[in-house]
Amino acid sequence: LLKKSSVNALKRNLAKQRKLEAWMERTTISQAASELQKYCMQNACRDVLLVGVPEENNPFLGPSSSI
Repeated sequence: LLKKSSVNALKRNLAKQRKLEAWMERTTISQAASELQKYCMQNACRDVLLVGVPEENNPFLGPSSSI
Protein backbone atom coordinates (compact mmCIF):
# COMPACT_ATOMS: atom_id res chain seq x y z
CA LEU A 1 0.00 0.00 0.00
CA LEU A 2 1.34 3.41 -0.96
CA LYS A 3 1.55 6.27 1.48
CA LYS A 4 -0.53 9.37 0.80
CA SER A 5 2.62 11.41 0.06
CA SER A 6 3.73 8.82 -2.51
CA VAL A 7 0.32 8.85 -4.18
CA ASN A 8 0.37 12.65 -4.35
CA ALA A 9 3.87 12.62 -5.85
CA LEU A 10 2.74 10.09 -8.48
CA LYS A 11 -0.27 12.26 -9.33
CA ARG A 12 1.94 15.35 -9.67
CA ASN A 13 4.35 13.52 -11.96
CA LEU A 14 1.49 12.18 -14.07
CA ALA A 15 -0.03 15.67 -14.41
CA LYS A 16 3.38 17.09 -15.37
CA GLN A 17 3.87 14.37 -17.99
CA ARG A 18 0.41 14.96 -19.47
CA LYS A 19 1.04 18.70 -19.73
CA LEU A 20 4.28 18.02 -21.63
CA GLU A 21 2.54 15.57 -23.96
CA ALA A 22 -0.31 18.01 -24.64
CA TRP A 23 2.13 20.45 -26.25
CA MET A 24 3.99 17.86 -28.33
CA GLU A 25 3.56 17.90 -32.09
CA ARG A 26 1.68 14.80 -33.21
CA THR A 27 2.51 12.64 -36.21
CA THR A 28 0.00 10.44 -37.99
CA ILE A 29 0.64 6.72 -37.94
CA SER A 30 0.77 6.56 -41.74
CA GLN A 31 3.42 9.30 -41.84
CA ALA A 32 5.50 7.64 -39.10
CA ALA A 33 5.24 4.26 -40.86
CA SER A 34 6.30 5.82 -44.16
CA GLU A 35 9.30 7.54 -42.56
CA LEU A 36 10.30 4.34 -40.75
CA GLN A 37 10.09 2.32 -43.95
CA LYS A 38 12.19 4.90 -45.80
CA TYR A 39 14.81 4.90 -43.02
CA CYS A 40 14.99 1.10 -43.02
CA MET A 41 15.43 0.96 -46.79
CA GLN A 42 18.16 3.62 -46.72
CA ASN A 43 20.11 1.84 -43.97
CA ALA A 44 19.57 -1.80 -44.99
CA CYS A 45 23.11 -2.03 -46.42
CA ARG A 46 24.54 -1.41 -42.90
CA ASP A 47 22.15 -3.73 -41.03
CA VAL A 48 24.16 -6.69 -39.73
CA LEU A 49 20.99 -8.76 -39.41
CA LEU A 50 20.51 -8.46 -43.18
CA VAL A 51 24.07 -8.50 -44.52
CA GLY A 52 25.93 -10.35 -41.75
CA VAL A 53 29.11 -9.47 -39.89
CA PRO A 54 32.38 -9.64 -41.82
CA GLU A 55 34.61 -12.37 -40.39
CA GLU A 56 37.49 -9.96 -39.74
CA ASN A 57 35.18 -7.78 -37.59
CA ASN A 58 33.35 -10.57 -35.77
CA PRO A 59 34.30 -10.50 -32.05
CA PHE A 60 32.63 -13.88 -31.45
CA LEU A 61 34.98 -15.84 -33.67
CA GLY A 62 38.07 -17.13 -31.94
CA PRO A 63 41.51 -16.53 -33.34
CA SER A 64 42.08 -18.62 -36.41
CA SER A 65 44.83 -21.15 -36.23
CA SER A 66 46.30 -23.02 -39.13
CA ILE A 67 47.17 -26.62 -38.42
